[in-house]
Amino acid sequence: MKMILTSSLGGSRKVDGRRVPAVLLNDNGLLDKLKALWKENSKVMIICASPDYYEKNDSICACLKEAFPMSGLSISYIEKCDGRNEKLIEKLPEMDVILLAGGHVPTQNAFMKKIGLKEKLMDFDGLLLAWSAGSMNCASRVYASPELEGEAADPGFVRWISGLGLTEINMYPHYQVLKEEYLDGFRVIEDIAYADSFTHELLALNDGSYITIENGTETLYGEAYRIKDGNLEKICRDGEAVVLKN
Repeated sequence: MKMILTSSLGGSRKVDGRRVPAVLLNDNGLLDKLKALWKENSKVMIICASPDYYEKNDSICACLKEAFPMSGLSISYIEKCDGRNEKLIEKLPEMDVILLAGGHVPTQNAFMKKIGLKEKLMDFDGLLLAWSAGSMNCASRVYASPELEGEAADPGFVRWISGLGLTEINMYPHYQVLKEEYLDGFRVIEDIAYADSFTHELLALNDGSYITIENGTETLYGEAYRIKDGNLEKICRDGEAVVLKN
């Protein structure tokens, strides 16, 4: 299995308040990398992040159905697995591409466990493409950073949960936005992520940055920062690549 874990995939943009298809991001050669790995007329399955948010899931699927061909990636068909059709996961071995969508990390994590995704991916030999929450849930020990109102202030909110076990990297997406954000009166980066980094290292990526995993080698492309023991260190710039594990 080959993997690309992104902060953001692109594929849609907002026009008058609604999402419409758009070409995928090619920052740091992301789309070019996808083209090199993409099988012609790929069969694609989306594992949705919010199994009961049907309107959002339908919108994501509809946009990507057009965005992939617009981006030069041919598809045979694209299907979505959510709360309406959990048994669709049984078709996973037939797929060429599995997409792990973005959304609320704990919600998607619970759905992945319900459908047995970790076990079903063990023999998957295609391309796994994830963004945002989907990328975060690929870790062995997932950092479920507080993101909804009330979560940061809740001492009982569980921030570390078991994941798919596809990498040891704890990706922290959308850094360029989150570094300015507040949640429940806390600074998302300085007050929350820094404090949590004393127990586990985080890798903060800007949208347009991504990680590839192939044959045991993990490579980072684009601007990214290591958050560890309450400190922030820039480890890669746009236009550059760094091997994280070989």
